Amino acid sequence: MSPTVRPVVLSGAIAAVCALAVALAVVAASRPQVVVASPAAVPPSTATFTPGVFASGDAIVSTKPDIAFLSVGVESLKPTASAAQGDLAGKAAKLIAKAKSIGVADKDIGTSGYSVNPNYTSSNVIDGYRASEQIQLKWHNVDTVGGALDLMVQQGGATNVGVGFGLASPKAVQAQARTLAIADARARAQAMADAAGVKLGQVIRVSDLSYGGTPMFGSFDLSAKALAAPPTQVPVGQLDVQVTVEVDFAIAG
Repeated sequence: MSPTVRPVVLSGAIAAVCALAVALAVVAASRPQVVVASPAAVPPSTATFTPGVFASGDAIVSTKPDIAFLSVGVESLKPTASAAQGDLAGKAAKLIAKAKSIGVADKDIGTSGYSVNPNYTSSNVIDGYRASEQIQLKWHNVDTVGGALDLMVQQGGATNVGVGFGLASPKAVQAQARTLAIADARARAQAMADAAGVKLGQVIRVSDLSYGGTPMFGSFDLSAKALAAPPTQVPVGQLDVQVTVEVDFAIAG
């Protein structure tokens, strides 16, 4: 190449580079700008977890019942429903009168069941109507319940008889059992804390898991034939009052 041609070629190359730079600048200016920013801080959750030791405890306190629940009933079978009801009303009145005569107060007498139904023979034919009424009595001297049942059957005309026992005021016994149950839960929690190498702290929460709060009613049935020879023996025995609790303890330190 001659010396006169080289400056021309170099000048053209410089011009091409400048043109390319200008073009890239224009393209870059026309593109949208992207800004990268740190994400906004997420607010901390309001729910907090408190580590602790959770244990359940239970206790049973046995005590003698102080009230008996007498279930005494009468029934009637007559050709018509109205006749059965009328006859039943007379029998029930006699039964209630006898209950009052042996010291049962009006507030301690209540009806627990009443029914009037067709009576079917073995060939599925209605041969009459059977009416029945069951009356609940509260008897406050459990040691004489056998004699009371004898009188209700032999003089009151009761044909369906049952008896159960309970506590007139169970709260005191329940409180005693609850105290023992909480102590049992604490002992279990302490054993777990010792095994885990932590120190047991204060109580966070206590829950009573006892079902219904009245676990002390038991009953058995007595047939009228069994009450034929007084005095009827009805052993009272003991009632078990059970309480179950759940206690949550904090971990100290």
